[in-house]
Amino acid sequence: FDGFVDVARKMMQGRTPVQQHEMVLRVLESLMPWWIGAMVRTILPVSRATAEFYAHGTTLFTSWLIGPSEVIEVEVDGVKQKSGVHIQKCRHILERSACVGLCTNMCKVPSQRFFAKELGVPMTMVPNFEDMSCDFIYGQTPPPLEEDSASRQPCYYGMC
Repeated sequence: FDGFVDVARKMMQGRTPVQQHEMVLRVLESLMPWWIGAMVRTILPVSRATAEFYAHGTTLFTSWLIGPSEVIEVEVDGVKQKSGVHIQKCRHILERSACVGLCTNMCKVPSQRFFAKELGVPMTMVPNFEDMSCDFIYGQTPPPLEEDSASRQPCYYGMC
């Protein structure tokens, strides 16, 4: 995973945040044939059940990348549901890189766009830059980037 972080840092160099988002989104899209996304969007339309399904799937299939996680209850549009995922510590992106920009531009924004565009479910990632945990909220549309508190988070002093 250190190599993964090194590659991500090199991919960031000389690119604007928007170019970084687009580059990672293209990589994510290339990992899944177009017809799978179309099939998933048809079989799993936007609903509370779909959001909860993605939350449970995230905890089952991504611990190798994000670390230990658990499904949590969140509020989406005034309704409490079990469509949140709490990652105890984002060990491979945030902890190892110690880079706010890498977290935001190479993970958060492209992942949110990927879930909405390719899988048809809105998802908001809420990184906690103090304890390096992160919450995913499936079914919740993320705020515009300019209003997202993660985009205003300063770099870790002396670590970037």
